[in-house]
Amino acid sequence: MHTVVILALDQVIPFDLATPIEVFTRTRLPDGREPYRVRICGPAPSVDAGVFALQAPYGLEALAEADTIVVPGRSDALLPVPDEVIDALRDAADRGTRIASICSGAFVLAATGLLDGHRATTHWLAGALLSELHPKIQVDPDVLYVDNGQFLTSAGAAAGLDLCLHMIRCDHGSAVAADAARLSVMPLEREGGQAQFIVHDQPPVPRGSLFEPLLRWMEDNAGRDLTLKEIAAHIGMSTRTLNRRFREHTGTTPLQWLHRARIRQAQYLLEATTHPVERIATQVGFGSPTSFRDRFKRVVGTSPHSYRSAFQRNAG
Repeated sequence: MHTVVILALDQVIPFDLATPIEVFTRTRLPDGREPYRVRICGPAPSVDAGVFALQAPYGLEALAEADTIVVPGRSDALLPVPDEVIDALRDAADRGTRIASICSGAFVLAATGLLDGHRATTHWLAGALLSELHPKIQVDPDVLYVDNGQFLTSAGAAAGLDLCLHMIRCDHGSAVAADAARLSVMPLEREGGQAQFIVHDQPPVPRGSLFEPLLRWMEDNAGRDLTLKEIAAHIGMSTRTLNRRFREHTGTTPLQWLHRARIRQAQYLLEATTHPVERIATQVGFGSPTSFRDRFKRVVGTSPHSYRSAFQRNAG
């Protein structure tokens, strides 16, 4: 039987802890056998889970018996990782144990150095921080999970389900994983990545800057077929000067900024209206539905139709 050991550290996120428990304990093989044994371990018997405390039946020695270790996230990703935990995870890695993190659990793995040189992910809110603190890790904030073979990482919350189902599929095939997905009321594979859940900041409009009036004008006129020449003429600059100074002020080009503003408007319309995608493409200033769909998928990580299915509010 495959032993899954879940590491519970202080300030563990209860949802992240419960996800692998529920998924692995409810998995069944076609003959009815249970393929996984699940254990909870921690550096101390009592674990502070924020709104409640829990008891970990096993100590860190359980990691030595694990076939798979799951590291849930913690509410504060900057909490130090105890030395004994780092040593135990490194020893498990040396034995070839599969180690997976959920959400900010990636910070625990990062502290061990096991993710150095690897691609990894975490909750999109924490991606920049993970990259800053651990520059040797190739952080991809747009995906639901990353499988490097021995080391796996997932984004936040429900992405932990995606990762657990992926591991079940690797272990026992798609049929067993599909059955586990049905029990979890989850699709076996979700379209897109976590980019579709990212709340992008409003395109920056530096207050008091020379470009503040221009940026507001561009946003107000995003539905028009604006050209670089027209934008430059509005502010009284050559296109070359505009491109250079615009990048200095905003970090991007005028047309890239404009596309970002259009995508934000499209997201709102997809959520709040029942307008056809073709109409929305025109409303936000794209020349064709095809170019709109292509741009939307590059920025958001999923199609306009899938985005609407996931996020549409009750439109009047």
